[in-house]
Amino acid sequence: MKKRKGIAVLLILILSLAVTACGDRYGVKEGESYIYCMNTDKTGLVKVAAKISGNSAIKKAESVIDEMKKPTNEIEYTQAIPEQVKLLDCALKGSILEINFSEEYYEVKSLDEKLMRAAIVQSLLQIDGIDAVSVRVEGKPLKDNEGNDVGLMNEDDIVDTTGSSLSSYQTDTLTLYFADQNGSKLVKQEVDVHYSSNVLKEKLIVEKLMQGPSEEGAYPTINPAANLLSVTTKDGICYVNFDSTFLISAYDVLPEITIYSIVDSLVEGAGVRQVQITINGESNAKYMEKVDLSQPLNEELDWIAADNKE
Repeated sequence: MKKRKGIAVLLILILSLAVTACGDRYGVKEGESYIYCMNTDKTGLVKVAAKISGNSAIKKAESVIDEMKKPTNEIEYTQAIPEQVKLLDCALKGSILEINFSEEYYEVKSLDEKLMRAAIVQSLLQIDGIDAVSVRVEGKPLKDNEGNDVGLMNEDDIVDTTGSSLSSYQTDTLTLYFADQNGSKLVKQEVDVHYSSNVLKEKLIVEKLMQGPSEEGAYPTINPAANLLSVTTKDGICYVNFDSTFLISAYDVLPEITIYSIVDSLVEGAGVRQVQITINGESNAKYMEKVDLSQPLNEELDWIAADNKE
């Protein structure tokens, strides 16, 4: 009888420890590493404490994905990545992490996939050395429901993880400035867009500029090989952060045309006062050894072709 009582006490102790451990895992302490899991309704994300191993950004990223795939019996949350979705490989290019999943990724339901992707990006961005994430499936860029490349993702893309805005889309008309035929003036194009409310308008404008014009009479200004790392706005200043490839011109246009295609498009289209262009987070650069990027830039209407001015 004493033996059974002892076993019962031991079981109670084990259960108490298990509950405590789960509580600690769910309640993330300051300075503790964590991942994001889905809440049980799959309408939002919750932070969950996790042991992230590895002595490099790549190893830590692999550890994060492994943790996000672990099944859980918790009632407060569930794993963000289904077990059948396999991580094939990942690579760090500068500060951009490319993660390559198996074809099972596309079996995840649309709304669940958006939430899963938000969890993946937010979990990985806490790793030092990773500023943006690119998701690939079987080696090819991840595409959305409309067949468009999702592209790079960073904290600016994940505005709200409560679930309320995951399927919210809006339409707008963007005013974009591209180069004229001679590459010496800016010409205006208006583009109708349909985009997620999770995407900052400023970031959308820069991405559309990078894609180039959709109509005749205008020409691209930004090196298509450049990577857009982040776009944020604070106190009326829009901070646009590229990798160093941006500094290499791919087109026969004046350096000022490239820079002010960005500045003028953002000031007019997003209502910001100034634009600060940085390279890998640093502002001590000159574009093509001519345009000083060390300070925020104002709109310059003089670069706009006369017949495009209002």
